[in-house]
Amino acid sequence: MAEGLIKRKAKAASVAAAAAKEDPSSAPSLTIKHEAVFIFGLLCLLPYVYYIYVLDLDDAIKRSIHINAAMSFAGLVATVYVIPVAAKYVLRRKMFGYDINKKGSPAGLLQVPESMGLVSGVVYLVVMFLFQHFYFTPDSEWLVEYNAALASICFMILLGFMDDVLDIPWRVKLLVPSFGALPLLMAYAGGTSILVPKPLQGYIGFEILNLGWVYKLYMGFLAVFCSNAINIHAGINGLEVGQTVVICCGVLVHNIMQIGSVGLERQQAHAFSIYLLQPMIGVSLGLLAYNWYPSSVFVGDTYTYFAGMTLAVAGILGHFSETLLLLFLPQILNFLYSTPQLFKIIPCPRHRLPIFDPKTGLLTGTKDLNLVNLFLRLFGRCSELQLLIRLLLFQALSVALCFLVRYIVAGWYK
Repeated sequence: MAEGLIKRKAKAASVAAAAAKEDPSSAPSLTIKHEAVFIFGLLCLLPYVYYIYVLDLDDAIKRSIHINAAMSFAGLVATVYVIPVAAKYVLRRKMFGYDINKKGSPAGLLQVPESMGLVSGVVYLVVMFLFQHFYFTPDSEWLVEYNAALASICFMILLGFMDDVLDIPWRVKLLVPSFGALPLLMAYAGGTSILVPKPLQGYIGFEILNLGWVYKLYMGFLAVFCSNAINIHAGINGLEVGQTVVICCGVLVHNIMQIGSVGLERQQAHAFSIYLLQPMIGVSLGLLAYNWYPSSVFVGDTYTYFAGMTLAVAGILGHFSETLLLLFLPQILNFLYSTPQLFKIIPCPRHRLPIFDPKTGLLTGTKDLNLVNLFLRLFGRCSELQLLIRLLLFQALSVALCFLVRYIVAGWYK
C-alpha cells in the first residue's frame, strides 16, 4: 500500500514537472496543426467565391458581395492577430480555465484563456459597421433592419460575456436570447405570411396564411433556440466553432443556389444573409485556428450566443427560417435528448462531459444525455480529436440531408 502511494506521488510530481516546462500564463500561439485547419477552411470557400464571380446577378449586389468578402478576410486576419493580445489581458485578470477533458495530463494543468469569443464578436461588429459605409445609403430601405440585426447581435455578445463572468443558471440562460432578439423583432418589416403545404390547401381553401404577430413570436423562439442550441451542443475542443462554420457554409450554399433563380427583391434578401455570414465565417475561422484540438483558448458563452443569434438573424432576414431549422438537425436532436437533464427532470451536473483516461488519452461516454456522450457510447472510446471529427462529419451529413429534403421533398410539399 505504501509502495502504491509512493508511485502515485511520483507520477503526480512528473505530471506537474512536465506542465511546469510550459508557461501556464503564456499567450496562445498557432501550431502547424492549427494552421492546417485554417488553410483547409479557406480552400473550402474557393468554389463558392468562383461561383459568385460567374453567377448572373445584379451588378450592385455582386459588387457588394465581393466587397463584403474582402472585408471578411480582413476580419479573419484581424482575429488571428488580436486573440493572442487579448489572451494576455484575460490571463492577467485571472479569467482562465482548465481543460477538464485533459485532467490528469500535463495539458490539464495549463491555464487556458476564456471568453475569446469576445474578440471574434468585436471584430465582426467592426467589419459590419464599416461595410455599411460601402453599401448602404441614408435612405436605403434595408438600413433599419441592418442596424437592428447588428443591435441584436451586439446585445447577445454583451449577454454572453455577462454569462461567462456571472455564470448565469441554465433556466435563466434559456430566456436570455429573447432579450437580444428584441431590436430585430421591433424593426422587422418583412412579410408575416406563410405558404400553406399543398396537401392541406384542398382542406383549408387558400394557399397563403398571414400569421401576423404569431410569426414574430415564432422568430423570437427561433432566435432563442439557435443561441441556446449551439451553447448546449459543446464540451470538447473546437466543437462550438466547428459546428458554426459548417452551418454557415451550408446557409451560404443555400443562398447562392437561390439568389440566381429569384427576382431582384429576393436577391437582395439572400444577399443580406450573405453579408451577415461571410464575416461570421471569417472571424470563426480565425478563432478556430486557436480553438481546434488541442485548444489554446476557450470561446465561452460569448461566442455561442453570438454565433446562434447571427445565424438566426441571417435566416429571418433572408426569409428561409424553415431551411435554417433543417440545418440545425444535430442541435435539435441534442436539445431533445438533453431535455430531461436541462429541465431537472433527472439530475444534471454542471459539466456534462465524458471521462478522460490520462493513461490512454481516450474519452469514455457517461450517462449524461447529450450527443457527445451518446457518440462515445455508440461508437466506443476514442480520442478527443477523433470525437470532434465524428461530430463535425455528422453535422456536415445533416447539412447534406437538409438539402435533400429542401430541394427534393419541397417540390411535393410546397
